[in-house]
Amino acid sequence: MVFVKDVPKNDRPRERLMQLGSDHLSNQDLLAIILGTGTKNESVMSLSHRLLIHFEGLPLLKDATVEELTAIKGIGKAKAVVLMAALEIGKRVYSYKPTERYAIRSPEDGADFVMEELRHLNQEHFLVLFLNTKNQVVHQQTVFIGSLNASIVHPREIYREAVKRSAASIICAHNHPSGDPSPSQEDIHVTKRLSECGKMIGIELLDHLVIGDRKYVSMKEKGYL
Repeated sequence: MVFVKDVPKNDRPRERLMQLGSDHLSNQDLLAIILGTGTKNESVMSLSHRLLIHFEGLPLLKDATVEELTAIKGIGKAKAVVLMAALEIGKRVYSYKPTERYAIRSPEDGADFVMEELRHLNQEHFLVLFLNTKNQVVHQQTVFIGSLNASIVHPREIYREAVKRSAASIICAHNHPSGDPSPSQEDIHVTKRLSECGKMIGIELLDHLVIGDRKYVSMKEKGYL
């Protein structure tokens, strides 16, 4: 079996991480450290490279199942479990929100708050942020999963929760799995409907954010609110 230590010392990812820092290592290097060992006939660097090639990079690898990982020669259940644990830690770090209430002062603040949670999802998720009078998030709730439809995303359910949480205002957000946040006609229709209902109840819809891959569109900035 080929270990990381069998790689020439100057090329060992662990040593380079300690000398230069983790941000100087490639994805292949980091995977090699996580995997730890290669196989009898293949170095761990080669195995990590082949793993990245198989999944076309990290975006697909992050959602890989145990079955998909163990289908690759050289990846047993132990390595698959370690990989999945490391990737899950990365997801949690990215989506971590401090316990201190987050204040939203602009569309960018709102997009930053939900971006990592929404941008990788394969289905549309419609969530609502409930804010107090200081524009701080007091609660977050996913109210619908699936293609956005005005008959399904019902104002009654959203504003009932807003009243329950004593929210002063709300911000809605949903993702486009395609990565393109350009709003559809249905997005615009849902936004206007929620806004009108909010005005009647006295709980303002501050914005509706459409989330793409590291991009977003604010319905407020576009003039739909």
